[in-house]
Amino acid sequence: MGHELRYLCPVEARRLVWLIGMMFAVVLIVQHFEFPYNSVLVSIYSFRKPLVLGNGTFSTGNSSANPKIFGNMKSFNGSNSTETDTFLSVVNMTKNDSIELSHNSTVDIAITDNSSLGIATPATPSIALPPIISLPNSDTQTNVDTNSQSPMMSVYPNTSSVEKDIGNTLPRDEKSGELQIDKSSSKTIVPAVNETSERPTTTVVSISEMNDLLLQSRASSLSMKPRWSSAVDQDLLNAKLQIENEPVIENDTALYAPLYRNVSMFKKSYELMEQMLKVYIYKEGERPIFHEPVLKGVYGAEGWFMKQLQASQQFVTTNPTKAHLFYLPFSSRMLEVTLYEPNSDSYENLVQYLKNYLDVIVARYNFWNRTDGADHFLVACHDWAPYETKQHMAHCIRALCNANIKEGFKFGKDVSLPASDVRSSQNPLKELGGHPPPQRQILAFFAGRMHGYLRPILLQYWNKDPDMKIVGRMRRVKGQMNYVQYMKSSKYCICPKGYEVSSPRVVESIFYECVPVIISDNFVPPLFEILNWESFAVFVPEKEIPNLKNILLSIPEKRYLEMHQSVKKVQQHFLWHTRPVKYDIFHMILHSIWHNRVFRIRPR
Repeated sequence: MGHELRYLCPVEARRLVWLIGMMFAVVLIVQHFEFPYNSVLVSIYSFRKPLVLGNGTFSTGNSSANPKIFGNMKSFNGSNSTETDTFLSVVNMTKNDSIELSHNSTVDIAITDNSSLGIATPATPSIALPPIISLPNSDTQTNVDTNSQSPMMSVYPNTSSVEKDIGNTLPRDEKSGELQIDKSSSKTIVPAVNETSERPTTTVVSISEMNDLLLQSRASSLSMKPRWSSAVDQDLLNAKLQIENEPVIENDTALYAPLYRNVSMFKKSYELMEQMLKVYIYKEGERPIFHEPVLKGVYGAEGWFMKQLQASQQFVTTNPTKAHLFYLPFSSRMLEVTLYEPNSDSYENLVQYLKNYLDVIVARYNFWNRTDGADHFLVACHDWAPYETKQHMAHCIRALCNANIKEGFKFGKDVSLPASDVRSSQNPLKELGGHPPPQRQILAFFAGRMHGYLRPILLQYWNKDPDMKIVGRMRRVKGQMNYVQYMKSSKYCICPKGYEVSSPRVVESIFYECVPVIISDNFVPPLFEILNWESFAVFVPEKEIPNLKNILLSIPEKRYLEMHQSVKKVQQHFLWHTRPVKYDIFHMILHSIWHNRVFRIRPR
């Protein structure tokens, strides 16, 4: 009997294992055929409505505001959410998948078979997806529910931040150039979120937090101790002492105090710059990357600065031992035009080219080695400049248009360079100015190409609102207002980020006396160490796009008039002149570089 029991036990054990295996196989088969997002366990145990089969429908039901994971998708819904306040992050979708959400908490996302869109999560590789996303364009979507507390709806890819301009992908009417609506389906065709758009960062640094970071940098962000002493160090120490102890100015006819963090310190620092500053410009480097400026277009700032500094008899010295600063005169735009291989995923040859140039400088001179480059500076406006310079030129003072905290911008050391779309190299002040406030009947204006993830969202919410002129790229049509005329006639000019955080619209708004509304998380505004941007600009977090109109309407008329007047007064700091004049943009860029060098000086 004992022998028989010993024989039966292994048999029963094998049967049990076989039964368990069969059950597991059945579960996998059911999951494979019934749950397209491989989330059977979540669907079984979820307290929300499960995924509906067949047509790829995803019903959120009455979900809470806390995110819940459904397979490879995350839904953020409030208990009272509508189409306008749903935030949807889509990741790891297969090519033929689509998502349909029911009436009160959903959006259609119809994916076509056009060019691919890379979407990925950190744990999985990118999967190619078609780019055109069709979203309902009902009145309830365009006119945002002001009582909503949920974030906005969007589709965000995980992509590179160094894509070149691909032009306007938004279908538009041939006559007006405005957004084209498919009336038969009542859907707006929203431009593709390009695969090279930057994924939004999870941490957003507010403008008030930036102010705190700047103050902290003044106290702690010192450059390295020089390896040997120089007479110019004492000049900088004396300048710093004078600036810090400058008496408060009661009023100044040339400077409007509310525009500045400290108008007294700025005025003193500027005066000392005019009296003392000497810059040595390295002669090394071959054209066109070095010494050949681009004067027109959105990269014009680096070109105009290079041209005007090289022509300056006041600031430039040919004796490097007398220099307070050393200029590395390369054009980030010409670096990209000359060396970048189209459709290449690598930018290392651009980085290596700058390293080779720097190796020549270091081998030929001792000045870099004295401070590890802390008294050297560069001025670069291309989107890729932070990446190209972050390794070998990290200790330099970097004046960058792409002033992104998340890409290594350092308060107190780096300078946010004003991106300027210079329309005429012969007359950079052409069409300067705008209409007075009573003649500005348009609440807010934006027109431009659909770069990055943010601008399609802006159009999705506001392209049909009669008070907001929010469109794609505008074409010139005889008898209709053009881009410049709209800027001159609008109270607020919307400045959303594109592929990167900076936009020439910030300077354009000031040029045309329109209050800039900056929608670009983690963007450090130009000349930030000097100017009090909150006195003449509006900052709107990206997540608040659904509330954009309410935010603007909530600004009292008196406050708007103050900001408009401040825009007119700060305008002098953002103008290029064929010959530099006091307090213009050339002098302000140079002053910010000088200012940061002075406040980072460290005696031996």
